[in-house]
Amino acid sequence: MDYYSFSSVFSEVIVLKKNILLIHTGGTISMSEDTSGAVKPGTNNPLTQGTDILSSLADLVVEEPFNLPSPHITPREMLELKYILEDYAKKGNIDGAVITHGTDTLEETAYFLDLTCQASFPVVVTGAMRSSNEIGSDGLYNLISSIRVASSPDAKGKGVLVVLNDEIHTAVNVTKTHTSNISTFQSPQYGPIGIVTKRGVLFHHTPTKHENYPLQDISKRVSLIKAHAGMDSSLLKAVLGLKVDGVVIEALGQGNLPPAALEGVQEFIKNNIPVVIVSRSFAGIVQDVYGYEGGGKHLKELGVIFSNGLNGQKARIKLLVALAKTEKMAEIEEMFMF
Repeated sequence: MDYYSFSSVFSEVIVLKKNILLIHTGGTISMSEDTSGAVKPGTNNPLTQGTDILSSLADLVVEEPFNLPSPHITPREMLELKYILEDYAKKGNIDGAVITHGTDTLEETAYFLDLTCQASFPVVVTGAMRSSNEIGSDGLYNLISSIRVASSPDAKGKGVLVVLNDEIHTAVNVTKTHTSNISTFQSPQYGPIGIVTKRGVLFHHTPTKHENYPLQDISKRVSLIKAHAGMDSSLLKAVLGLKVDGVVIEALGQGNLPPAALEGVQEFIKNNIPVVIVSRSFAGIVQDVYGYEGGGKHLKELGVIFSNGLNGQKARIKLLVALAKTEKMAEIEEMFMF
């Protein structure tokens, strides 16, 4: 594939180039497909093939703190990225940052940075669904779009953004919805807040609020459990035995659980371990509506915390952040009301 064919498409983009921090972390966007069809990391990052195009868009400062498939990413690597961004923010002379990342856990890293990073410049996270040498590879295109968004003055103050497939999403709302389609990243409840076109970066929505918490360490343990028909307390009790600091349950509907699961929930609450409820549905929010045994109203009365619209994986990230700040149940609950 001739990567340099992109240059004519984007030749008009930026008159005054910005200083953009580009952080590579690994993932499909930095992998290649071998003769057996396996997609895996190589000795060289294939994104370097687009160096001339990228340097025409911005003056790049490149970092590669690690090279990991996204299932290998943990909160430790997320924290490392936060520190890198904040170090460059303190040094000054950076107008924006782009992070390339594997797509499987991209939304969790983006949301962690959205909650905790103190850098004031725009931060964009991007990835790819097809490796660099596959037909229809989307990696370089997504990276070009992300640099353009990070260079846009309109991107400032909107929190961490996720850019793929010509769409701009907020970290708090975006999620991976398809295992392989290039349009996998969607914001089911609210949609993207902007688009990337050949002529410019266009924002049509602005988030009305943004939360951010200074954080120096993240070491607590939080488990994520998915509720199901006939669920009892056995799994909850097993997780409790692992000495976790919190649990997130993807509950049914608007936030309901089978009655047989209540004993396990009560064991957590009795031990002053927060139980956060989200819905296993991909849109909508949980509410304490139903008053039957195991219904949301009953769970609320027991002391369960209801999350305001997050999915399970992001609620887990938020509970990790909350527990790093406080162990007071009322303060944790207040954070989830935001």
